[in-house]
Amino acid sequence: MRIAILSRNPRLYSTRRLQEAAKAHGHEVDIIDTMHCYMDVTSANPSVRYKGKRLPRYDAVIPRIGASVSFYGTSVVRQFEMMGTYSINESVAISRSRDKLRSLQLLSRKGIGMPRTGFAHHPDKIDDLIKNVGGAPVVIKLLEGTQGIGVVLAETQKAAESIIEAFMGLNASILVQEYIKEAGGSDIRCFVVGGKVVAAMKRQAAPGEFRSNLHRGGSASLTRLSPDERKCAIDAARTMGLNCCGVDILRAANGPVVMEVNSSPGLEGIEAATGKDVAGMVIEFIEKNAAAHKTKTRGKG
Repeated sequence: MRIAILSRNPRLYSTRRLQEAAKAHGHEVDIIDTMHCYMDVTSANPSVRYKGKRLPRYDAVIPRIGASVSFYGTSVVRQFEMMGTYSINESVAISRSRDKLRSLQLLSRKGIGMPRTGFAHHPDKIDDLIKNVGGAPVVIKLLEGTQGIGVVLAETQKAAESIIEAFMGLNASILVQEYIKEAGGSDIRCFVVGGKVVAAMKRQAAPGEFRSNLHRGGSASLTRLSPDERKCAIDAARTMGLNCCGVDILRAANGPVVMEVNSSPGLEGIEAATGKDVAGMVIEFIEKNAAAHKTKTRGKG
């Protein structure tokens, strides 16, 4: 097979591991900087061009698209879909997962556990917004945040009101969520491939920090999932329409709750914590499922 990895940095651990795994399985692999692609949008013969040349036909693409370039990145993926190339994650599913509010609305509609959440751009009554998610402490999130950036824990009503007012002063849209105290500053990253949890790790926040992201100094360790946690992760991935994703869940008193579904999950932490060849599992899934024009939406949106 001929596989393209859409990544802005070929030196990133996840990009390198996917390249190594694909080559180990006997495939040709090209790493393509998504932001340097440009498209020939024609009805007869759509194509993607790169560095002055038309890219060849690929059997499959693996999108590794950062949150900051979601719009253009998903446009490139959609162009590949229009050309009949199989994408492990479709453009529409990536767009869904990147919109935090839309993600939560979809999960809620399917009855998947999640923290009580309020969304606001300019609420008339900030105190009522806080009250509706159970009162302080609350977690306040920017819709555009990633890797724990733009996520704040407000421990008191006054602090929450001040933070919300500050974000609104910046004309930012925010989510306000109940704080799951019993999680103890930890979450579970479930790596889902093809409707199965292939690896899972527990991430623990650094002392004095409530965000468990490894980018924020958190630590990772192997963990065993309960049947409910496994089902929760699989249902969340299916709801988003993602074949490969990371599902972050918290262990709440009433059962697992989903915090986020990540369409481009990192491999370094999960492979180190579990000792599993997750990259190889991604390539094996592509081998079994890649076929021309197999995407559900075919780039239609």
